Amino acid sequence: MIEAHNLSRIADIRHGFFTRGGGCSTGIYASLNCGFGSSDDPASVARNRLHVATSLGLSAAELLTVYQVHSPTVVTVTGPWTRDDTPEADAMATATPGVGLGILTADCAPVLFADGAAGVIGAAHAGWRGALGGVCEATIAAMAALGAQADRIAVAIGPTISKANYEVGAEFHAAFLADSPGLDGFFTPSFRAGHHMFDLPGFIEHRLAAAGVASIERIDLCTYAGEEDFFSYRRATHRNEPDYGRQISAITLGPGAFLKDD
Repeated sequence: MIEAHNLSRIADIRHGFFTRGGGCSTGIYASLNCGFGSSDDPASVARNRLHVATSLGLSAAELLTVYQVHSPTVVTVTGPWTRDDTPEADAMATATPGVGLGILTADCAPVLFADGAAGVIGAAHAGWRGALGGVCEATIAAMAALGAQADRIAVAIGPTISKANYEVGAEFHAAFLADSPGLDGFFTPSFRAGHHMFDLPGFIEHRLAAAGVASIERIDLCTYAGEEDFFSYRRATHRNEPDYGRQISAITLGPGAFLKDD
């Protein structure tokens, strides 16, 4: 479990960017695969998620994830749900203590948010579509509706695919430039004609800074390159593997969040 310094400074908030280690799954899912959407044994996934929940002081039922669809949709959480009524969304916000907001990734960025003064947290799944569509800004807005303020929110961007390993085609590049010509700075030409290398975590950080959040921290670890520690959709695709695991990142709110003194 990897922690961000800026979130760790907030008392009574627990969080973690979990790696693929420490679970019970085997084969291509070894070992802490937390994605029920994979073809892994569901019982193994459930045990893995229980391990994560316990690490954060939660029960298995209190660790929540959404059905992620690369959208800017945010759900405001007031209590647990079951697998059968999991909402379709890519972000969550809550002011309710004792629920964990979990994000599943395998190259996209997990983004965790907290306003310790307001006692409000958020979590977002930010792939390129969601990031470009405004999932981070939508999460901040949902948190604000619960009493948070952007200039008090600390944000941590978890392990994701790095620019060095994220090659994209001409249509991808054109979609970003159509949104804003200034986004060209997040691309550099690839060795293949018509292709570029895209800086996803840098783009997300740029959007968060423009939204006026108080603190942004990046966990600069690449999911594609870090095979021992992370699952990667792109790495699995390049190897023609039939499926891939998902690591989880999560944050939970206790009854009295506030900033600690350094």
